[in-house]
Amino acid sequence: MPNPLCLNRLQQERKDWRKDHPFGFWAKPQKNPDGSLNLMKWNVGIPGKKDTKWEGAVFPVTLTFPEEYPSRPPACHFPAGFYHPNIYPSGKVCLSLVNEGESWKPAIRVKEIVLGIQELLDDPNPRSPAQEKAYHDFVRNKDLYNKKVKEQVKRYIS
Repeated sequence: MPNPLCLNRLQQERKDWRKDHPFGFWAKPQKNPDGSLNLMKWNVGIPGKKDTKWEGAVFPVTLTFPEEYPSRPPACHFPAGFYHPNIYPSGKVCLSLVNEGESWKPAIRVKEIVLGIQELLDDPNPRSPAQEKAYHDFVRNKDLYNKKVKEQVKRYIS
C-alpha cells in the first residue's frame, strides 16, 4: 500500500490536472479490476508540438509512480520500440527532469513532466542517447531520421 503522503499528493495532482492542464494533453489514472482508480499508474496523451514534425499526433505515455513519490520521480514509458534518440527500446524516457540523480525535485508536478517530455520529442539531447539506431540517424542522417519520425507520427494521429 502506498504511503499516505504519496496518495494525497497524487489525489491533489489529479484535481489540479482536471482544473488546469495544457491544451491537447490528457492524463488519467488507470482503473483497477474492481473499477477503482489506481493513482500509482497514469495513462497520458502528449500531443506533438505545433509546427514541428511531431504535430498531428498524440503519443501515449505511462507514468508509474513509486511509493516514495514525490521524493522519487515516476517512471515514464512510451510504447516499446518508440523511435527517438532519448527513449530506450523498452520505451523508458531518458530525461533529466525525471531522473532521480539529475534534475528531479519533489516540487515537479505531472504538468511539468508531460510538458518536458513534449519538449524532448522535437529537441532530443544527443549527449544522452538511449537508443542507438535513432541516435545514429539523428546525428548522422537527418533525412532518414525525419522520415522515420513522420512514419511514427502516422501511427499516432489524433
